[in-house]
Amino acid sequence: MAAIDVLVAEIGSTTTVVSAFTGIRRGLPELIGQGQAATTVLDGDVTLGLNHAIDSLQEKLGAPAEWQEMVASSSAAGGLRMTVHGLVYDMTVKAAKEAALGAGANIHLVTAGELSESDLDGIRQINPNIILLAGGVDYGEKLTAIANARRLATGLAPSTPIIYAGNVAAKQQVCEIFAGSGFSIKAVDNVYPRIDQLNIEPTRRVIHEVFEKHITEAPGMHKIRKLVNGRIIPTPGAVMQAVRLLREEIGDLVVLDVGGATTDVHSVAEADPEIAAMLITPEPLAKRTVEGDLGVYVNSANVLELADIEQLCERFGCTSTQLASLRTPLPVTAAEKEFAGILTEIAVNTAIKRHTGTIEYIYGPTGRMAVARGKDLTGVKWIIGTGGALTRLPAGLAFLSKINVSQGNSCLLPRDGQALIDRHYVMAAAGLLAERYPEAALNLMRQSLGI
Repeated sequence: MAAIDVLVAEIGSTTTVVSAFTGIRRGLPELIGQGQAATTVLDGDVTLGLNHAIDSLQEKLGAPAEWQEMVASSSAAGGLRMTVHGLVYDMTVKAAKEAALGAGANIHLVTAGELSESDLDGIRQINPNIILLAGGVDYGEKLTAIANARRLATGLAPSTPIIYAGNVAAKQQVCEIFAGSGFSIKAVDNVYPRIDQLNIEPTRRVIHEVFEKHITEAPGMHKIRKLVNGRIIPTPGAVMQAVRLLREEIGDLVVLDVGGATTDVHSVAEADPEIAAMLITPEPLAKRTVEGDLGVYVNSANVLELADIEQLCERFGCTSTQLASLRTPLPVTAAEKEFAGILTEIAVNTAIKRHTGTIEYIYGPTGRMAVARGKDLTGVKWIIGTGGALTRLPAGLAFLSKINVSQGNSCLLPRDGQALIDRHYVMAAAGLLAERYPEAALNLMRQSLGI
Protein backbone atom coordinates (compact mmCIF):
# COMPACT_ATOMS: atom_id res chain seq x y z
CA MET A 1 0.00 0.00 0.00
CA ALA A 2 1.40 3.43 -0.99
CA ALA A 3 0.85 5.85 1.92
CA ILE A 4 0.09 9.39 0.75
CA ASP A 5 -0.25 12.51 2.92
CA VAL A 6 -2.22 14.60 0.43
CA LEU A 7 -3.66 13.68 -2.96
CA VAL A 8 -4.25 16.71 -5.18
CA ALA A 9 -6.64 16.41 -8.13
CA GLU A 10 -6.62 18.95 -10.95
CA ILE A 11 -9.67 18.42 -13.16
CA GLY A 12 -8.88 20.33 -16.33
CA SER A 13 -10.83 20.97 -19.49
CA THR A 14 -9.07 18.14 -21.36
CA THR A 15 -6.97 16.19 -18.84
CA THR A 16 -7.28 15.26 -15.17
CA VAL A 17 -4.05 15.04 -13.18
CA VAL A 18 -3.62 13.61 -9.68
CA SER A 19 -0.44 14.31 -7.71
CA ALA A 20 0.58 12.31 -4.63
CA PHE A 21 2.64 13.99 -1.91
CA THR A 22 4.33 12.77 1.24
CA GLY A 23 6.09 14.73 3.99
CA ILE A 24 3.65 17.65 3.77
CA ARG A 25 3.04 17.90 7.50
CA ARG A 26 6.74 17.49 8.34
CA GLY A 27 7.71 20.36 6.05
CA LEU A 28 9.68 17.95 3.82
CA PRO A 29 7.32 17.58 0.86
CA GLU A 30 8.00 15.08 -1.89
CA LEU A 31 6.07 14.40 -5.07
CA ILE A 32 6.07 10.60 -5.25
CA GLY A 33 3.95 10.18 -8.35
CA GLN A 34 1.44 11.59 -10.79
CA GLY A 35 -1.31 10.00 -12.81
CA GLN A 36 -3.29 11.50 -15.63
CA ALA A 37 -6.24 10.66 -17.85
CA ALA A 38 -8.65 12.39 -20.19
CA THR A 39 -11.31 14.47 -18.43
CA THR A 40 -14.70 12.82 -18.89
CA VAL A 41 -17.12 15.75 -19.05
CA LEU A 42 -18.57 14.47 -22.33
CA ASP A 43 -19.22 11.09 -20.69
CA GLY A 44 -21.46 12.86 -18.20
CA ASP A 45 -19.34 12.27 -15.10
CA VAL A 46 -15.94 13.82 -14.30
CA THR A 47 -15.31 11.19 -11.60
CA LEU A 48 -14.68 8.63 -14.36
CA GLY A 49 -11.63 10.59 -15.52
CA LEU A 50 -10.55 11.11 -11.91
CA ASN A 51 -10.69 7.37 -11.22
CA HIS A 52 -8.74 6.67 -14.41
CA ALA A 53 -6.08 9.17 -13.29
CA ILE A 54 -5.89 7.49 -9.87
CA ASP A 55 -5.52 4.11 -11.62
CA SER A 56 -2.67 5.61 -13.64
CA LEU A 57 -1.02 6.86 -10.45
CA GLN A 58 -1.31 3.48 -8.74
CA GLU A 59 0.19 1.78 -11.78
CA LYS A 60 3.20 4.09 -11.63
CA LEU A 61 3.54 3.60 -7.88
CA GLY A 62 3.26 -0.16 -8.28
CA ALA A 63 0.80 -0.40 -5.38
CA PRO A 64 -2.70 0.64 -4.32
CA ALA A 65 -2.80 4.20 -3.01
CA GLU A 66 -4.22 5.37 0.30
CA TRP A 67 -4.32 9.05 1.26
CA GLN A 68 -5.10 10.99 4.43
CA GLU A 69 -6.36 14.12 2.72
CA MET A 70 -7.61 15.03 -0.75
CA VAL A 71 -8.01 18.50 -2.25
CA ALA A 72 -9.09 19.43 -5.76
CA SER A 73 -9.36 22.19 -8.32
CA SER A 74 -11.49 22.28 -11.45
CA SER A 75 -11.71 24.09 -14.75
CA ALA A 76 -13.82 21.41 -16.45
CA ALA A 77 -16.91 22.34 -18.47
CA GLY A 78 -15.94 26.00 -18.64
CA GLY A 79 -14.83 26.22 -15.01
CA LEU A 80 -16.33 28.99 -12.88
CA ARG A 81 -18.77 30.94 -15.08
CA MET A 82 -19.44 34.50 -13.95
CA THR A 83 -21.11 37.65 -15.20
CA VAL A 84 -19.93 41.07 -13.98
CA HIS A 85 -22.03 44.24 -13.81
CA GLY A 86 -20.90 47.74 -12.83
CA LEU A 87 -21.38 51.45 -13.43
CA VAL A 88 -18.55 52.79 -15.62
CA TYR A 89 -16.55 50.27 -17.62
CA ASP A 90 -13.12 51.84 -17.06
CA MET A 91 -13.70 52.06 -13.31
CA THR A 92 -15.92 49.76 -11.27
CA VAL A 93 -16.54 47.28 -14.07
CA LYS A 94 -12.80 46.93 -14.69
CA ALA A 95 -12.13 46.49 -10.97
CA ALA A 96 -14.86 43.86 -10.60
CA LYS A 97 -13.55 42.05 -13.66
CA GLU A 98 -10.01 42.00 -12.22
CA ALA A 99 -11.34 40.53 -8.96
CA ALA A 100 -13.30 37.80 -10.75
CA LEU A 101 -10.45 36.83 -13.07
CA GLY A 102 -7.96 36.82 -10.22
CA ALA A 103 -10.15 34.35 -8.37
CA GLY A 104 -10.12 31.99 -11.32
CA ALA A 105 -13.42 32.82 -12.99
CA ASN A 106 -14.22 32.72 -16.67
CA ILE A 107 -16.22 35.86 -17.38
CA HIS A 108 -18.95 35.35 -19.96
CA LEU A 109 -20.65 38.77 -19.83
CA VAL A 110 -19.60 42.25 -18.69
CA THR A 111 -22.02 45.19 -18.60
CA ALA A 112 -21.75 48.86 -17.65
CA GLY A 113 -24.64 51.09 -16.59
CA GLU A 114 -28.22 49.95 -16.13
CA LEU A 115 -29.04 46.42 -17.21
CA SER A 116 -31.28 46.02 -20.25
CA GLU A 117 -33.70 43.23 -21.06
CA SER A 118 -31.22 41.85 -23.58
CA ASP A 119 -28.58 41.81 -20.80
CA LEU A 120 -30.94 39.73 -18.66
CA ASP A 121 -31.55 37.37 -21.60
CA GLY A 122 -27.79 36.97 -21.93
CA ILE A 123 -27.42 36.15 -18.24
CA ARG A 124 -30.19 33.54 -18.45
CA GLN A 125 -28.52 31.92 -21.43
CA ILE A 126 -25.11 31.83 -19.74
CA ASN A 127 -26.57 30.43 -16.50
CA PRO A 128 -23.59 31.69 -14.45
CA ASN A 129 -22.31 30.05 -11.28
CA ILE A 130 -21.98 33.51 -9.67
CA ILE A 131 -23.15 37.04 -10.53
CA LEU A 132 -20.91 39.90 -9.38
CA LEU A 133 -22.66 43.26 -8.99
CA ALA A 134 -20.62 46.42 -8.40
CA GLY A 135 -21.01 50.12 -9.19
CA GLY A 136 -19.98 53.52 -7.89
CA VAL A 137 -17.22 54.73 -5.60
CA ASP A 138 -18.11 54.76 -1.91
CA TYR A 139 -20.76 57.42 -1.15
CA GLY A 140 -20.95 58.35 -4.82
CA GLU A 141 -23.63 57.43 -7.39
CA LYS A 142 -25.74 54.55 -6.05
CA LEU A 143 -28.98 54.55 -8.05
CA THR A 144 -27.58 52.38 -10.85
CA ALA A 145 -26.48 49.60 -8.49
CA ILE A 146 -29.88 49.63 -6.77
CA ALA A 147 -31.73 49.59 -10.11
CA ASN A 148 -29.57 46.69 -11.33
CA ALA A 149 -30.26 44.78 -8.12
CA ARG A 150 -34.01 45.14 -8.72
CA ARG A 151 -33.71 44.02 -12.35
CA LEU A 152 -31.67 40.95 -11.41
CA ALA A 153 -33.93 40.06 -8.47
CA THR A 154 -37.14 40.27 -10.51
CA GLY A 155 -35.78 38.98 -13.82
CA LEU A 156 -33.84 35.88 -12.76
CA ALA A 157 -34.52 32.72 -10.81
CA PRO A 158 -33.02 32.92 -7.29
CA SER A 159 -30.76 29.91 -7.88
CA THR A 160 -27.64 31.94 -8.75
CA PRO A 161 -25.63 33.35 -5.82
CA ILE A 162 -24.94 37.09 -5.92
CA ILE A 163 -21.87 38.95 -4.68
CA TYR A 164 -22.22 42.70 -4.16
CA ALA A 165 -18.97 44.70 -4.22
CA GLY A 166 -20.11 48.23 -4.98
CA ASN A 167 -20.84 51.56 -3.31
CA VAL A 168 -21.11 50.99 0.44
CA ALA A 169 -23.96 53.51 0.65
CA ALA A 170 -26.15 51.15 -1.43
CA LYS A 171 -25.13 47.93 0.34
CA GLN A 172 -28.05 47.62 2.78
CA GLN A 173 -30.71 48.33 0.15
CA VAL A 174 -29.13 45.98 -2.40
CA CYS A 175 -28.94 43.16 0.16
CA GLU A 176 -32.57 43.68 1.17
CA ILE A 177 -33.69 43.53 -2.48
CA PHE A 178 -31.98 40.20 -3.13
CA ALA A 179 -32.80 38.63 0.23
CA GLY A 180 -36.45 39.58 -0.23
CA SER A 181 -36.53 37.67 -3.53
CA GLY A 182 -34.90 34.54 -2.08
CA PHE A 183 -31.39 35.03 -3.48
CA SER A 184 -28.20 34.06 -1.68
CA ILE A 185 -26.41 37.42 -1.35
CA LYS A 186 -22.92 38.12 -0.01
CA ALA A 187 -21.77 41.74 0.36
CA VAL A 188 -18.06 42.66 0.54
CA ASP A 189 -16.00 45.85 0.47
CA ASN A 190 -16.23 47.98 -2.66
CA VAL A 191 -13.83 46.87 -5.42
CA TYR A 192 -13.36 50.54 -6.40
CA PRO A 193 -13.81 52.60 -3.21
CA ARG A 194 -12.02 55.68 -4.57
CA ILE A 195 -11.20 56.93 -8.04
CA ASP A 196 -7.51 56.04 -7.67
CA GLN A 197 -7.82 52.79 -5.68
CA LEU A 198 -8.56 49.15 -6.48
CA ASN A 199 -9.62 46.87 -3.62
CA ILE A 200 -10.15 43.44 -5.14
CA GLU A 201 -8.85 41.00 -2.52
CA PRO A 202 -12.06 40.75 -0.43
CA THR A 203 -14.05 39.91 -3.56
CA ARG A 204 -11.53 37.27 -4.67
CA ARG A 205 -11.76 35.50 -1.32
CA VAL A 206 -15.57 35.47 -1.34
CA ILE A 207 -15.69 34.16 -4.92
CA HIS A 208 -13.71 31.10 -3.78
CA GLU A 209 -16.05 30.60 -0.83
CA VAL A 210 -19.18 30.86 -2.96
CA PHE A 211 -17.68 28.59 -5.63
CA GLU A 212 -17.03 25.87 -3.07
CA LYS A 213 -20.53 26.14 -1.64
CA HIS A 214 -22.31 26.10 -5.01
CA ILE A 215 -19.96 23.91 -7.08
CA THR A 216 -22.03 22.61 -9.99
CA GLU A 217 -19.96 23.47 -13.05
CA ALA A 218 -19.33 19.97 -14.46
CA PRO A 219 -21.28 16.70 -14.60
CA GLY A 220 -20.48 14.57 -11.56
CA MET A 221 -18.81 17.35 -9.54
CA HIS A 222 -21.16 16.64 -6.63
CA LYS A 223 -19.47 13.23 -6.39
CA ILE A 224 -16.04 14.91 -6.26
CA ARG A 225 -17.30 16.98 -3.33
CA LYS A 226 -18.00 13.75 -1.44
CA LEU A 227 -14.52 12.40 -2.16
CA VAL A 228 -12.66 15.55 -1.18
CA ASN A 229 -12.08 16.34 2.49
CA GLY A 230 -10.25 19.59 1.73
CA ARG A 231 -10.92 22.55 -0.54
CA ILE A 232 -12.22 22.70 -4.10
CA ILE A 233 -11.44 25.93 -5.95
CA PRO A 234 -11.15 26.94 -9.61
CA THR A 235 -7.82 25.76 -11.05
CA PRO A 236 -6.79 29.27 -12.18
CA GLY A 237 -7.51 30.51 -8.65
CA ALA A 238 -5.21 27.83 -7.26
CA VAL A 239 -2.46 28.88 -9.67
CA MET A 240 -2.86 32.52 -8.61
CA GLN A 241 -2.52 31.54 -4.94
CA ALA A 242 0.72 29.76 -5.80
CA VAL A 243 1.99 32.73 -7.82
CA ARG A 244 1.31 35.17 -5.00
CA LEU A 245 3.08 32.95 -2.46
CA LEU A 246 6.07 32.44 -4.75
CA ARG A 247 6.39 36.15 -5.44
CA GLU A 248 6.96 36.80 -1.73
CA GLU A 249 9.94 34.44 -1.95
CA ILE A 250 11.61 35.28 -5.29
CA GLY A 251 10.25 38.65 -6.47
CA ASP A 252 8.08 39.92 -9.31
CA LEU A 253 7.00 37.22 -11.75
CA VAL A 254 4.65 36.26 -14.56
CA VAL A 255 3.26 32.75 -15.06
CA LEU A 256 1.82 31.40 -18.31
CA ASP A 257 -0.52 28.41 -18.13
CA VAL A 258 -1.28 26.96 -21.56
CA GLY A 259 -4.13 24.45 -21.53
CA GLY A 260 -6.36 22.58 -23.93
CA ALA A 261 -9.14 25.19 -23.88
CA THR A 262 -7.57 28.43 -22.62
CA THR A 263 -4.28 30.19 -21.98
CA ASP A 264 -4.07 31.98 -18.64
CA VAL A 265 -1.50 34.60 -17.72
CA HIS A 266 -0.93 35.45 -14.06
CA SER A 267 1.37 38.27 -12.98
CA VAL A 268 2.26 39.67 -9.58
CA ALA A 269 4.47 42.71 -10.13
CA GLU A 270 4.88 46.32 -9.10
CA ALA A 271 4.90 48.91 -11.87
CA ASP A 272 8.10 50.85 -12.45
CA PRO A 273 7.60 54.24 -10.66
CA GLU A 274 8.14 56.17 -13.89
CA ILE A 275 5.56 54.07 -15.74
CA ALA A 276 3.16 54.09 -12.77
CA ALA A 277 3.10 57.89 -12.96
CA MET A 278 1.93 57.62 -16.58
CA LEU A 279 -0.87 55.10 -15.96
CA ILE A 280 -4.32 56.35 -16.96
CA THR A 281 -6.13 53.91 -14.63
CA PRO A 282 -4.79 51.88 -11.68
CA GLU A 283 -3.73 48.26 -12.21
CA PRO A 284 -3.86 45.52 -9.54
CA LEU A 285 -0.67 44.10 -8.08
CA ALA A 286 -1.90 40.58 -8.94
CA LYS A 287 -3.50 40.32 -12.36
CA ARG A 288 -4.91 37.41 -14.35
CA THR A 289 -6.11 37.37 -17.91
CA VAL A 290 -7.74 34.36 -19.54
CA GLU A 291 -7.75 33.90 -23.28
CA GLY A 292 -10.72 31.66 -23.94
CA ASP A 293 -9.91 31.41 -27.65
CA LEU A 294 -6.33 30.18 -27.15
CA GLY A 295 -6.19 26.48 -26.36
CA VAL A 296 -3.99 23.78 -27.88
CA TYR A 297 -6.76 21.18 -28.12
CA VAL A 298 -10.37 22.30 -27.63
CA ASN A 299 -9.66 25.69 -29.23
CA SER A 300 -6.78 24.72 -31.48
CA ALA A 301 -8.72 25.89 -34.57
CA ASN A 302 -8.61 29.46 -33.21
CA VAL A 303 -4.84 29.24 -32.68
CA LEU A 304 -4.33 27.81 -36.18
CA GLU A 305 -6.02 30.89 -37.63
CA LEU A 306 -3.04 32.88 -36.31
CA ALA A 307 -0.54 30.56 -38.03
CA ASP A 308 0.78 30.30 -41.58
CA ILE A 309 -1.27 27.28 -42.72
CA GLU A 310 0.55 26.92 -46.03
CA GLN A 311 3.90 26.77 -44.25
CA LEU A 312 2.58 24.23 -41.73
CA CYS A 313 1.23 21.97 -44.48
CA GLU A 314 4.61 22.05 -46.18
CA ARG A 315 6.36 21.33 -42.88
CA PHE A 316 4.21 18.28 -42.07
CA GLY A 317 3.67 17.15 -45.65
CA CYS A 318 -0.12 17.21 -45.45
CA THR A 319 -3.21 19.16 -46.44
CA SER A 320 -4.89 21.76 -44.22
CA THR A 321 -7.65 19.26 -43.48
CA GLN A 322 -5.13 16.62 -42.41
CA LEU A 323 -3.52 19.00 -39.89
CA ALA A 324 -6.46 18.34 -37.58
CA SER A 325 -5.36 14.71 -37.22
CA LEU A 326 -2.25 15.92 -35.36
CA ARG A 327 -4.41 17.52 -32.67
CA THR A 328 -4.55 15.39 -29.53
CA PRO A 329 -4.97 16.11 -25.78
CA LEU A 330 -1.92 13.95 -24.99
CA PRO A 331 0.68 14.16 -27.81
CA VAL A 332 2.66 10.95 -28.25
CA THR A 333 4.32 10.84 -31.69
CA ALA A 334 7.09 13.23 -32.74
CA ALA A 335 4.75 14.94 -35.23
CA GLU A 336 2.02 15.39 -32.60
CA LYS A 337 4.51 16.93 -30.17
CA GLU A 338 5.93 19.24 -32.83
CA PHE A 339 2.43 20.37 -33.83
CA ALA A 340 1.47 20.94 -30.17
CA GLY A 341 4.66 22.97 -29.75
CA ILE A 342 3.77 25.26 -32.64
CA LEU A 343 0.30 25.85 -31.20
CA THR A 344 1.79 26.46 -27.75
CA GLU A 345 4.26 29.07 -28.98
CA ILE A 346 1.52 30.97 -30.79
CA ALA A 347 -0.71 30.82 -27.69
CA VAL A 348 2.13 32.06 -25.45
CA ASN A 349 3.06 35.00 -27.67
CA THR A 350 -0.54 36.08 -28.22
CA ALA A 351 -1.64 35.73 -24.59
CA ILE A 352 1.30 37.61 -23.06
CA LYS A 353 0.81 40.55 -25.43
CA ARG A 354 -2.89 40.74 -24.55
CA HIS A 355 -2.01 40.68 -20.83
CA THR A 356 0.65 43.37 -21.01
CA GLY A 357 0.23 47.12 -21.18
CA THR A 358 1.71 49.62 -23.62
CA ILE A 359 3.08 53.13 -23.73
CA GLU A 360 1.14 55.36 -26.10
CA TYR A 361 1.44 58.97 -27.18
CA ILE A 362 -1.48 61.37 -27.19
CA TYR A 363 -1.78 65.03 -28.11
CA GLY A 364 -3.25 67.62 -25.79
CA PRO A 365 -3.18 71.39 -25.23
CA THR A 366 0.48 71.21 -24.19
CA GLY A 367 1.55 68.99 -27.08
CA ARG A 368 2.52 65.34 -27.23
CA MET A 369 2.61 63.36 -23.98
CA ALA A 370 3.28 59.72 -23.08
CA VAL A 371 0.65 57.69 -21.26
CA ALA A 372 0.65 54.07 -20.10
CA ARG A 373 -2.26 51.67 -20.30
CA GLY A 374 -2.41 48.22 -18.70
CA LYS A 375 -0.04 46.06 -16.69
CA ASP A 376 3.66 46.93 -16.50
CA LEU A 377 5.88 43.82 -16.57
CA THR A 378 9.16 45.54 -17.45
CA GLY A 379 10.75 44.74 -14.08
CA VAL A 380 9.61 41.11 -13.87
CA LYS A 381 12.46 38.83 -12.76
CA TRP A 382 10.94 35.46 -13.60
CA ILE A 383 8.91 34.14 -16.55
CA ILE A 384 7.41 30.79 -15.54
CA GLY A 385 5.61 28.19 -17.60
CA THR A 386 3.08 25.73 -16.21
CA GLY A 387 0.21 23.67 -17.61
CA GLY A 388 0.42 20.51 -19.67
CA ALA A 389 1.64 22.12 -22.89
CA LEU A 390 4.59 24.08 -21.50
CA THR A 391 5.70 21.52 -18.89
CA ARG A 392 5.56 18.47 -21.15
CA LEU A 393 7.02 19.86 -24.38
CA PRO A 394 10.83 20.08 -24.74
CA ALA A 395 10.76 23.54 -26.33
CA GLY A 396 8.73 25.17 -23.55
CA LEU A 397 11.71 26.99 -22.02
CA ALA A 398 12.70 28.45 -25.38
CA PHE A 399 9.19 29.81 -25.97
CA LEU A 400 9.29 31.67 -22.64
CA SER A 401 12.81 33.08 -23.16
CA LYS A 402 11.64 34.86 -26.31
CA ILE A 403 9.12 36.94 -24.33
CA ASN A 404 11.77 39.46 -23.19
CA VAL A 405 11.93 42.66 -25.25
CA SER A 406 14.57 45.36 -25.62
CA GLN A 407 14.56 48.74 -23.91
CA GLY A 408 12.51 51.32 -25.75
CA ASN A 409 9.85 48.87 -26.89
CA SER A 410 6.39 50.40 -26.40
CA CYS A 411 5.05 47.07 -25.08
CA LEU A 412 5.58 46.77 -21.31
CA LEU A 413 6.93 43.19 -21.48
CA PRO A 414 9.81 41.95 -19.29
CA ARG A 415 13.23 43.36 -20.16
CA ASP A 416 15.40 40.75 -18.47
CA GLY A 417 13.25 37.97 -17.06
CA GLN A 418 14.67 34.49 -16.49
CA ALA A 419 12.59 31.64 -17.92
CA LEU A 420 11.71 28.68 -15.69
CA ILE A 421 9.51 25.63 -16.20
CA ASP A 422 7.23 24.04 -13.60
CA ARG A 423 8.89 20.70 -14.46
CA HIS A 424 6.89 18.64 -11.98
CA TYR A 425 3.61 20.34 -12.93
CA VAL A 426 2.83 21.29 -9.32
CA MET A 427 1.85 24.97 -9.56
CA ALA A 428 -1.89 24.40 -9.15
CA ALA A 429 -1.25 21.74 -6.50
CA ALA A 430 1.00 24.12 -4.56
CA GLY A 431 -1.73 26.76 -4.67
CA LEU A 432 -4.20 24.31 -3.16
CA LEU A 433 -1.71 23.44 -0.42
CA ALA A 434 -0.62 27.04 0.20
CA GLU A 435 -3.32 27.99 2.69
CA ARG A 436 -2.70 25.14 5.16
CA TYR A 437 0.89 24.24 4.29
CA PRO A 438 2.63 27.36 2.90
CA GLU A 439 6.20 26.20 3.59
CA ALA A 440 5.56 22.83 1.98
CA ALA A 441 3.97 24.56 -1.02
CA LEU A 442 7.00 26.81 -1.41
CA ASN A 443 9.41 23.88 -1.19
CA LEU A 444 7.48 21.99 -3.86
CA MET A 445 7.70 24.96 -6.22
CA ARG A 446 11.41 25.43 -5.51
CA GLN A 447 12.02 21.78 -6.40
CA SER A 448 9.92 21.97 -9.54
CA LEU A 449 11.45 25.24 -10.79
CA GLY A 450 15.00 24.33 -9.82
CA ILE A 451 15.59 27.36 -7.61
